[in-house]
Amino acid sequence: MADTIEVLVEGGKATPGQPLGPALGPLGVNIPQVVAEINNKTKAFDGMKVPVKIIVDPKTKDFEIKVGTPPTASLITKELGIERGSGSAKTVKVGDMSIDQVIKVAQMKGDSLLGKDLKNQALEVIGTCTSMGVTIEGKDPRSIRIDILDGKFDQNFA
Repeated sequence: MADTIEVLVEGGKATPGQPLGPALGPLGVNIPQVVAEINNKTKAFDGMKVPVKIIVDPKTKDFEIKVGTPPTASLITKELGIERGSGSAKTVKVGDMSIDQVIKVAQMKGDSLLGKDLKNQALEVIGTCTSMGVTIEGKDPRSIRIDILDGKFDQNFA
């Protein structure tokens, strides 16, 4: 039976220290090799906390690394270069995204979103924008959602 370790690491900056070293040491795997592979797989998420699952076969010492994606809100804040969302999303707006940025975040989240296609995944990202106080194309995210459903941005999803 494989041992599984789940950790949260900063993208591209895992180290053999806490939390990886103490968790991996007793399993007898090559820790620097595990750290190098984690850093390689998470470098696209530089500056963000990324969930990582390490599955180790205790007999062969082989390992498999599965990288999750950061929360949608973290991807939005990184895309906009802001520290965090608004504490009062209805009245205080903290940033504005283009529809192409929304699509980029939806693509980064990929299969971890529930939408069956890119358009529906983008609608999920827009829902997060609403709760964060982020406008899209200078408009309220709810009105952009209606525009997307009406087909006004279909060319962006082609």
